[in-house]
Amino acid sequence: MSFIQTSLPIILASASPRRSELLKQTGLTFTVDVSDADENCDATDPEQYVIELSRRKASAVAPKHPNHLIIGADTVVVYDDEILGKPKDEKEALDMLMYLSGRTHQVVTGVTLLRTSDSGILLSKTFAEVTNVTMYKNDRYFLQRYIDTKEPMDKAGAYGIQGMGALLVEKIEGDYNTVVGLPLARVCRELADLDPKL
Repeated sequence: MSFIQTSLPIILASASPRRSELLKQTGLTFTVDVSDADENCDATDPEQYVIELSRRKASAVAPKHPNHLIIGADTVVVYDDEILGKPKDEKEALDMLMYLSGRTHQVVTGVTLLRTSDSGILLSKTFAEVTNVTMYKNDRYFLQRYIDTKEPMDKAGAYGIQGMGALLVEKIEGDYNTVVGLPLARVCRELADLDPKL
């Protein structure tokens, strides 16, 4: 049971098991409906990029769920204005991790929150959160052993801070949950504006 409650059911429009695990921590009851939204985006500004993809994910499932609260999210890693998504293969994962090694990068998570009604989207909010992450200087052999675990292959920037990837990280400045994929405190506060019972 949660001390946070909503008057409307919640839909998480994400296939990410990490986002589901984070949202479960709040005690809120929710259902996952994975969006089939197009994730090709021309935006070059990282915050606009993740906001646009989160909006597409939430909007794609909205017509199926009248009178719901819908959460869409997307996360990217950014270094030197370059957006790093999920690696296509192990070589790209190694290239990404070598690129980030010994440096500070940003993790940007964009969120779209929708409140739907019988006639469509009633209210919407979008925002992005940014956390700075500094990596240890890691050698190629160490990084390849990490890649061999397969953990990095479905994660932006080719590492998972909530798993073995934490061993690569020297420090973070900002919200840890933003790095994992869903800035929980901000999400709950913004949901409160869409649902007065929260």
